[in-house]
Amino acid sequence: MTARKTSPLRLLLAVLGLLLLTGCTAAGAPGTPAATPATTAATAVAAPSAVDIPKIGAHSTLVPLGLNPDGSVEVPPVTSPLQAGWYRNGPQPGEPGPAVILGHVDGNKQKGIFYRLHELAPGDTVTVSRVDGSVAGFTVTRVEQIDKDEFPTEAVYGDTAGAELRLITCGGSFDHAAHSYRDNIIVYATLS
Repeated sequence: MTARKTSPLRLLLAVLGLLLLTGCTAAGAPGTPAATPATTAATAVAAPSAVDIPKIGAHSTLVPLGLNPDGSVEVPPVTSPLQAGWYRNGPQPGEPGPAVILGHVDGNKQKGIFYRLHELAPGDTVTVSRVDGSVAGFTVTRVEQIDKDEFPTEAVYGDTAGAELRLITCGGSFDHAAHSYRDNIIVYATLS
């Protein structure tokens, strides 16, 4: 990144093109958010430590994820498909804005933590435990499957007035030539 200031949305859109080439592999994750400004102490919450989604039997500790050298979002290791991660440069779950948690649909010849993510529906619950012992509860508002070429970067990473959560994995058919899935499954949820 150069010393010249660039708006977060412009940076996000510029890097998105790079990301679309990497798919949902160990090399990168959908969308490429710009770093979100730090929240004030009044809204700061403890870092997340685990995610639980009772409807689909998903439970995982959370590892912090940053950006790859190409500007795409890191993903948990594909060799550990049951490990989920949270995008540490954005809001933490429970802070104003969209907190993002990523997980694999499969990997290393086994089902991933978000293998059944597409089964969620509005009204379902997701809880995020924090390192201080507190828990943030979220209610699913919508689930979408979208072609990676049409990834809704602003809807996923753009500012929101309240605390929201995004869960992201791959979906749709598998492109054997590209070694990745053609779509993303995105779950949108709001703080309960």
